[in-house]
Amino acid sequence: NVVRHCYTIPDEFVEMNLLRLPGKNLMNKLQDAVLTLYNYDDDPDNIDVYQTLVKGVNLLAKLPSIACYAYQSKVHYYDRESLFIHYANPEYSIAENFLSLLRKDQKFTSKEANLLDTILMLHADHGGGNNSTFTNVVIASTGTDIYSTVCGGIGSLKGPRHGGANIKVAEMMDAVLAETGGYDADDKKIRQAVEKLMAGELYDRSGLVYGFGHAVYTVSDPRAEVLRACCMEVAKEQKHTRELDFYMRFERIAKEVMEEIKGKALPTNVDFYSGFAYGMLRIPRDLYTPLFVCSRVVGWVAHNIENKLYDGRIMRPATKYVGDSMDYVPMSER
Repeated sequence: NVVRHCYTIPDEFVEMNLLRLPGKNLMNKLQDAVLTLYNYDDDPDNIDVYQTLVKGVNLLAKLPSIACYAYQSKVHYYDRESLFIHYANPEYSIAENFLSLLRKDQKFTSKEANLLDTILMLHADHGGGNNSTFTNVVIASTGTDIYSTVCGGIGSLKGPRHGGANIKVAEMMDAVLAETGGYDADDKKIRQAVEKLMAGELYDRSGLVYGFGHAVYTVSDPRAEVLRACCMEVAKEQKHTRELDFYMRFERIAKEVMEEIKGKALPTNVDFYSGFAYGMLRIPRDLYTPLFVCSRVVGWVAHNIENKLYDGRIMRPATKYVGDSMDYVPMSER
């Protein structure tokens, strides 16, 4: 309920900062919008624990609307598409509001909202070691305002090695579908596509199969298990079971090929199914990573507060020079 009271964004903010100043990159636009919200705060530099929580909840509530408005502004200005802007509904959850704001008819089903809500929950936090959360805590430890810390986290999450991983999976699967001939391809064609991926002969020729493996979840990623089950519900409702079956067959065959070639199959991670889920929800790829921000800001605020409560020191990681030592040469002799 506290979050819902913060949904409202001033009309002049939407008009002046989002509609009149469309951004080419939505993540950059989110940073710009978050920093601008600093000016709408009567006491923006107050970093008291309670005030950090209040300001964090305010950002959490407003970011989904800002992301949708920024997207609509971008496609209207750069892609010459029709512009439509809806108001947030204080009776809706964040997931329901996101779907309502994004769709022209504002309609969605309860299973669609549940799937998006699940995705937001699964991505909300992942410990203090992930790049964006660590960035957020490092910045917060200097004593700066929460708007600056969240802006830093967004900058970190923008990178394709972090927040953009699910887009890499979606693009890889596009390449696999083109290679195999579509969702009705047999297992043999899928196996050949996986082998080409691992040999660096398909998609980005990196030799990687995106959506598999994780720095922390080395045996299995429980988030992927939960998301797969939720995808089944929506796939049945929207008659996308053929597409989901292709993803599940690819998952099984990819692990078999990894086992044969490398002697170990990497676990499926949450990114493998999140792109498929977003596709079923008709969420444009431009919004994949901004939606990640809307979720992960929960973890950023939580770790910000935790650091204030239990540490409070400035974070300054130690470095060690490992290069060669050289004798000083006077400028006149160089």
